[in-house]
Amino acid sequence: MRLAYFVDEYPPFFRGGLGTYAMEITREFVKLGHDISVFSRNVDRAPTRDVWGGVEVHRPLIPPLKEVTSLFAQGDVREWDVEGQAFYAETIYYNLLSASKLVNQLVILEKRSYDLVVSHDWLGAIGGIVASKGIKRPFVFHFHSTEGGRTGDGSSTIKEIERLASQKADMIVTVSYAMRSELVKLGVDEEKIRVVYNGVDPEKYNQSRLKEEDILKLRERLGIGENELMILFIGRLSWVKGADTLLQAMPLILREVPEAKLVILGRGEQEGLLKGMASNLGVEDRVIFEFQYVGEEERILHYAASDLVVLPSKYEPFGIVCTEAMSVGKPVVVGAKGTSGFREQVIPYGEEITGFHIDPYDPHDIAKFVVEILKNDELREKMGKNGRERVLEMFTWERIAKETIKVYEEVLG
Repeated sequence: MRLAYFVDEYPPFFRGGLGTYAMEITREFVKLGHDISVFSRNVDRAPTRDVWGGVEVHRPLIPPLKEVTSLFAQGDVREWDVEGQAFYAETIYYNLLSASKLVNQLVILEKRSYDLVVSHDWLGAIGGIVASKGIKRPFVFHFHSTEGGRTGDGSSTIKEIERLASQKADMIVTVSYAMRSELVKLGVDEEKIRVVYNGVDPEKYNQSRLKEEDILKLRERLGIGENELMILFIGRLSWVKGADTLLQAMPLILREVPEAKLVILGRGEQEGLLKGMASNLGVEDRVIFEFQYVGEEERILHYAASDLVVLPSKYEPFGIVCTEAMSVGKPVVVGAKGTSGFREQVIPYGEEITGFHIDPYDPHDIAKFVVEILKNDELREKMGKNGRERVLEMFTWERIAKETIKVYEEVLG
């Protein structure tokens, strides 16, 4: 199968989980014998045509748009700041340049043929729509999240792009049944929706391949003592991810488990708020802030150094951080209200228990289940072991790629 694949993030440019997803799954597609042409945004004048991990990547150069940015502004985009309008203009330009390159150069000039056009989220939607019409091939649209879910309300213009992509798509793929329900509520045709989870590389996310001395060095650098218990939060520091609610739970946790320490790893608009909260709550000596993005190996090391990973998200269509933590063999406490793919990953009871579901709006609920895990060494070990086994069974990239290809084959009949 030959796929034209529109995705805003691709190595070496990452902004979030979408880039990781695209990199891993396209590599698996190639291993399965499929040909992929990725069309991605060009950042820092990256090569316009490249091969990355066996995957052909096209990154059309976007010329300076400063003088004409306002011409791209429509609807509520006119109310965005200059930086936001520039990003929107570049996004539209990236999509149209990519679709043009596919149609005019690869198909017409180089005589290539494609079976399917695939695009991801609103950032790649327009390119996918235009390209599928240009080469007269079916269009599959992947919904990883929605504008309303990500922001609580969001841009009417972006919502309209999502609506148009949903309407034009021959098939829609999303990352959880929770997301499927959200899309149906938004009016998306449920007959067109298929669910395929995200994945993780269990060989890479495996504590047994790490050196114990490296894990101990990280704990020492963070100030985690030999007899202390490390709670880890990894994620964007925004209201929707819930680091603030976890911080509110810390005084309650420390009453029961005084040897606990919380490590918050990430960047975002809540950095100042969180530091102020820690001081006001009197827990600043039990909270370590790492306001930074770290590379994958460093992230894996943080999982390995922790005793428990807590992710109290209020909106999480899938939540690959949870999958990564389970793959490293760590128990997890996860938000399970509203659109929550965590609910489908984490088993909260029985012999196969991997963690607990909590109300991400309630610090008392978070504290209750964090304390239960921290006080029980046997339970922590059992959850961690079960979590890794669940990843090996359900969430490997090989499995996810094969399931995705089945959906694509369904479209082609």
